[in-house]
Amino acid sequence: MRWVLPEHIQDVLPAEAEKLESLRCRLLDAFRLNGYQLVMPPLLEYLESLLTGAGQDLQLKTLKLVDQLSGRTMGVRADITPQVARIDAHLLNRQGVARLCYCGSVAHALPSSLTATREPLQLGAELYGHAGLEADAEVIRLLAESLQIAGVTTSRIDLGHVGLFRALAARAGLRDEQQESLFDCLQSKDIPGLRDLLGDAPEAVRSALLVLPTLYGGPEVLERARGVLSGLDDADVRGALDDLESLSRLLADLPISFDLADLRGYHYHSGVMFAAYGGTSPVALAQGGRYDRVGTAFGRGRPATGFSLDLRELAAQTPDGAGRGMILAGECSAPGFAQEVGRLRASGEIVVIELPGHDGTWREAGCDRRLVLRGGAWQVEPLQGE
Repeated sequence: MRWVLPEHIQDVLPAEAEKLESLRCRLLDAFRLNGYQLVMPPLLEYLESLLTGAGQDLQLKTLKLVDQLSGRTMGVRADITPQVARIDAHLLNRQGVARLCYCGSVAHALPSSLTATREPLQLGAELYGHAGLEADAEVIRLLAESLQIAGVTTSRIDLGHVGLFRALAARAGLRDEQQESLFDCLQSKDIPGLRDLLGDAPEAVRSALLVLPTLYGGPEVLERARGVLSGLDDADVRGALDDLESLSRLLADLPISFDLADLRGYHYHSGVMFAAYGGTSPVALAQGGRYDRVGTAFGRGRPATGFSLDLRELAAQTPDGAGRGMILAGECSAPGFAQEVGRLRASGEIVVIELPGHDGTWREAGCDRRLVLRGGAWQVEPLQGE
């Protein structure tokens, strides 16, 4: 059983690999045309650098090992976004807006679900240096464009705001460990658990937190939230709701909805958060939000917003192409052979040279046509029973 891979780790075979690479190229090209520059952070870093600014959200996900050269603890990256924040803050050091994108493998110590891989292929885009909602709107539009390029119908893009949770948790007077429990209850929409946890909280805050898991749906959610949270008279709460309302107007042509209790990565984020759903996937295909605090840990706090997705998950939702097979070429000594093969390849055709003693069939190898010389002219004909 030497060839058995660890649980939730898989090989990528030719058909899927070609699909992934095609999708990767198309998405990164779209990012480039939108002004996002490609960066390639390293797979390994010293642990403190990988976890800086992200804290608890990545601590348990990160695989750790000892650097044989320095003796220091290193980590295999579990998320590329903090690395890109480090590049913006510490290496590029630009004064104005910076748009960066990336694509690479990450490793998770544990799978995020029973069916998830522990080696996602993370692709994302990040915008630094602009604190306004225009930046959030830009990256959400780029996310919607990415799903469209992949051929996946976007059913909804849920918006939320971590400022609501932070304001209500602060008003409730909860300790750090209680805030963790509160987060878990809100994520699972566990109303009985919330009631037990908030037994000693002020009544206005308790009522607000109990209603938060029910605030999901269309534009009417914000109106309802203003009604049920108005009794708090909290500027942070009003500001968060104002941000969501303004952003929904900027994105009125997209399938925007709201989920005010969706707080994935709340340690990490500092403002608007979003998650996109589409295809037949029961889970979010992409997610992101504002994370202004991450760069501060690298010595330069910059406004930041962005999104990321697992390219494998996205590719699983894309239609399989009926692509053409390869052309088999076997007349290696014929005049003009090399030139014709070169012409076909330049036109986008895949041409493989027939090798002697080939076992199996050429159809098994992916060929469906053959290059032949007839009457002094090269022709491509259907492969006959080979």
